[in-house]
Amino acid sequence: MHDHEPDRLVVVRYPPPRDPVGPGQVSVWDFPRPPELVQWGESIQVVLGGVTIADTRHAWAVLETSHPPTYYLPPEAFVEGALRPAGGSSWCEWKGRATYLDLVGGDRVAARAAWTYPDPSPRAVVLRDHVALYAHTVDRCVVDGVEVVPQEGSFYGGWITPRVAGPFKGGPGTMGW
Repeated sequence: MHDHEPDRLVVVRYPPPRDPVGPGQVSVWDFPRPPELVQWGESIQVVLGGVTIADTRHAWAVLETSHPPTYYLPPEAFVEGALRPAGGSSWCEWKGRATYLDLVGGDRVAARAAWTYPDPSPRAVVLRDHVALYAHTVDRCVVDGVEVVPQEGSFYGGWITPRVAGPFKGGPGTMGW
């Protein structure tokens, strides 16, 4: 006799059923792989420590299948002192080697909350020195006047807005999507 639950077979559907797409929305399941880089001209603000540390209409959105957009803001969008080099690096098969940054705003420091590509791959050259960040590490990120919902998980940096329909990769059970 066993004193534990029997192993259970977990079936994961790929792709998962799509969320309905409403007026003015796009499905992240229609985004390409490899990702597309676009500028939508949206108004974007980032607030940390009660201070607006970034403001721009010139961000690049990286659109990849199953992910909400990851926004890359130009360095000039950030107020002086908001970006501070941090240790470490990582590799993206599409963009190349990323280096990390701390975000500083008001009395807060969000350690290794942002990343940049100082020497991106040729397909991502428009992202050179632009800065992406994890929305869950700051007070709020706002796109066209609407506060974003951070993509679940700690690996991806997508921002969920009313513009996109999911479901979105990043949460429990989605790594195989």
